[in-house]
Amino acid sequence: MKKKIALFVMMFVSTMSMHAQKFALVDMDYIFKNIPAYERANEQLNQVSKKWQAEVDALNTEAQTMYKNYQNEVVFLSKEQKQAKQDAIVEKEKQAAELKRKYFGPEGELFKKRTSLMTPIQEEVYNAIKDISDLRGYQLVLDRASDQGIIFGSPKIDISNEVLRKLGYIN
Repeated sequence: MKKKIALFVMMFVSTMSMHAQKFALVDMDYIFKNIPAYERANEQLNQVSKKWQAEVDALNTEAQTMYKNYQNEVVFLSKEQKQAKQDAIVEKEKQAAELKRKYFGPEGELFKKRTSLMTPIQEEVYNAIKDISDLRGYQLVLDRASDQGIIFGSPKIDISNEVLRKLGYIN
């Protein structure tokens, strides 16, 4: 009997404490789309990415051309010439793969550039959300853009425009 009463009291207390908590939603996609610096950084990353991809594609195309030429000439080549051409093709493919890894790998140049351009903007948004949360007493702020678990969120608790206002992007 005591266990049932203790369980009931715990459930009642946890229910009451849940009602006391304040929640808010933000839409990070909406916020970032309304920050011109973020859009400029994205455009800059896209341009750099296209440039680097073109370099990688050029090396791959060169390797493919070398291979096609090799296939056309293979019957006329000596064993040593075949091996030399095969080695050159493999080396060109390695260069393309290495360049791709250098630019687009997990610790590549694109990652470093994205981090250097985006992190200050993301930190500024985070700090604005934190300030608003502290001011209003929110214990939890969820991103409706990235959380697939949110089926409905009342517009009354969405603070996205307030974040943009605090950052100076909406009057």
